[in-house]
Amino acid sequence: MPRDRHELALVTIAVAFSLFFAAVVIPALLDDRDVIGAFAAGFDNPYASGYSFDVILCWVTLVVLIVHDARTHGVQHGWRFAAIGLVPGVAVGLPLYLISRRRQLDAVVPDV
Repeated sequence: MPRDRHELALVTIAVAFSLFFAAVVIPALLDDRDVIGAFAAGFDNPYASGYSFDVILCWVTLVVLIVHDARTHGVQHGWRFAAIGLVPGVAVGLPLYLISRRRQLDAVVPDV
């Protein structure tokens, strides 16, 4: 996949989830204002629990990747994407991190 299409796909994923989050989660959270309850609601039933635990482990995987890349490749500012991975979510933090990572690594070793 060409680089521009790859980045477009990643940005599209991040924007799509951000719009969903803004339309579904934020209004409910503003109405209820219970952040802990909102988090706990992700574990209301076995199916939601499975998805929620998957997302939590995806975020942990993102953090492991960020720490690894910082130490081995000198990729900087990964903590920003780890924070974005918490709110609004991994579907935003991971694609944006991959774009940032690629651009930083290309600045050191351009694509051949």
